Amino acid sequence: MSMSANELKPWPHSHSVDDLTDNNTAAGAKPGNSLNTTIIISNDPHNNNNANKDDIAQPGPGVSAGFGNPAPIALIGLVLALTPFSFQLMGWRGSDSNGYANNGANLFCGGLLLLTGGLLELFIGHTFASAVYCAYGSYFFAFGATLMPAFNAITPYITAEGVKKDFFNGFGFFHLFVGLLSLFFLICSVRTNIVLVILFVAATISFPLSAAADWHKGQAGAPNMRLINNLETGSGACCLIISMCGWYALLGSLFQSVDFPCELPMGDLSTVIKGASERKRLNRRRSQVSSV
Repeated sequence: MSMSANELKPWPHSHSVDDLTDNNTAAGAKPGNSLNTTIIISNDPHNNNNANKDDIAQPGPGVSAGFGNPAPIALIGLVLALTPFSFQLMGWRGSDSNGYANNGANLFCGGLLLLTGGLLELFIGHTFASAVYCAYGSYFFAFGATLMPAFNAITPYITAEGVKKDFFNGFGFFHLFVGLLSLFFLICSVRTNIVLVILFVAATISFPLSAAADWHKGQAGAPNMRLINNLETGSGACCLIISMCGWYALLGSLFQSVDFPCELPMGDLSTVIKGASERKRLNRRRSQVSSV
């Protein structure tokens, strides 16, 4: 990308802490700190052990009656902004990878809807989902603002010959550290579901590829355009994987929102790696049994 944008996002249908422990309070879990906040990208807030799972009007933990699931809002923003941009990065139909053609979607789909969904997730106690949506939403806003002359981010670097190399050398660091943030999300996602893990693996690869493409554009002398195109194509392919995970997640969330008779499998991982609260509970039980 002339300044490649690459993302992703989040995912529905996992288990809350209530699915892993008999009782949140008994396990010492607190709202905002528990597994409930790290597994839920975008679990339907109406689905929990204490609610009738056949009654979609039942609010889940931290959700007041009548408060809907904000995940589809964020996922719509992700897929509408990232899917076309992934094709642009790969140069399909002669499209340019600089992102200008997609900038409206960057701001009003990727930025606005992801950030809105992230803030709403925070209000219902889904800390991890909120952090992911807000992080990538702010990325889309920042990327879109960089392309807008009104923000004067890229304008000082534009000359008669094009964009100065200094810009790419500096902007590559932004992509690099968004990739690092994606790695953190990937580590946390191993307690959620397979769809989310795949999404973050792709994001963790995509952003460093964009950074490498930027730095090759900023090298002294004539840039190696073939290498740059390969890097951007790889980044675009990873973005397409993220987009496909997002579309799948979106459909799953919409199925849940209308109580559709079937659910899309997400590959739940919450019981594969036990959480800290669950381990403490098991250790307490073992110590009680051994002391008898």
